[in-house]
Amino acid sequence: MKYSFVKKIATTIVLAMALTTTGQVAAEDISQSQLQTIMKNEQQVIVLDVRTVEEFEQGHIPNAVNIPHKQLEARLAELSGAKNTQVVIYCRSGRRAEVAKQVLVKSGFNQLDHLSGDFNEWTSNNLPISKGK
Repeated sequence: MKYSFVKKIATTIVLAMALTTTGQVAAEDISQSQLQTIMKNEQQVIVLDVRTVEEFEQGHIPNAVNIPHKQLEARLAELSGAKNTQVVIYCRSGRRAEVAKQVLVKSGFNQLDHLSGDFNEWTSNNLPISKGK
């Protein structure tokens, strides 16, 4: 009888873990060259820069949308209709992009990618940047 009770508890725990993990969306790393290819082919993608406005104005990936990670939750309406669109998130080094990913996952976005190396690598590879807003 004791074994049966333990087995039921274990089954319940496994089932609960399966239910909570299947709904999670992991942001896959996308390489710098993969993003360039997507942009060249004009595929539908939102490149989301989650750095500060000042950092963005000093230089950003062409056609990127700037919503600082601390403002993202309050400004989600600006991304309305993009829950099923590929969103590539980047910041300077990766920490803020991870925070932004959590907000977007919680809000139902399901095609998230993280730019490998973020903006630091983009600039060190001498890839094109835009300045200003």
